[in-house]
Amino acid sequence: MKKPDQLRPVEFVRNFTRHAAGSVLVKWGGTWVLCTACVEEKVPPFLRDTGRGWVTAEYAMLPSSTLERKERESKKGRLDARGTEISRLIGRALRAAIDMEKLGPRTITIDCDVLQADGGTRCASITGGMVALSDAVSKLMDKGVLDRNPIIHRVAAVSVGICGGKPTLDLDYAHDSSADVDLNVVMTDDGRFVEIQGTAEREPFSDEQFDALRALAKKGLRRLFALQRRA
Repeated sequence: MKKPDQLRPVEFVRNFTRHAAGSVLVKWGGTWVLCTACVEEKVPPFLRDTGRGWVTAEYAMLPSSTLERKERESKKGRLDARGTEISRLIGRALRAAIDMEKLGPRTITIDCDVLQADGGTRCASITGGMVALSDAVSKLMDKGVLDRNPIIHRVAAVSVGICGGKPTLDLDYAHDSSADVDLNVVMTDDGRFVEIQGTAEREPFSDEQFDALRALAKKGLRRLFALQRRA
């Protein structure tokens, strides 16, 4: 059993599928997410003729990723609000890693498909998506499509919360569903924040508690950046 200030075991399995420019299965405790990167030589209409590129993301939970089967969006006939919100978060996070002018007029889409969920799927998607993005960029450079590396930072994310009165790092589903406070923290590898999503599920939290959670998140993120570099 992990201690409150420890991460669950994290593993990046690169080149997991054949056709994607970057393909990483991130195993994060009981959460497994397949992150793939697709490169297209086009950009959204608002970026045409600017010479700038774009990074975006799509997120989905597969039907058997949870105990009860999750219906596909195509069957429901409407987009899943939670999935849309997480897709936008992943896109914002990964765009912080890229110099769009160096990327040039092309789009990299990171698809994050949750194979198995046990809390922290959005954090696993961002952290694993960064590895898939790096692999896609490396292939573009190897092919001579890019002459400069557009990656200016690495990005990773981790959850923290107050569980049973204690600051806790990396919440699994059991902790996430019962936490008094729940934060998702996205940072660059030079120690700057990209996004903080925080909620008091019961009692509001203090400055002191917030500072403790941020410090704990930074500790976990240092470990995640080291694992990314190793991968």
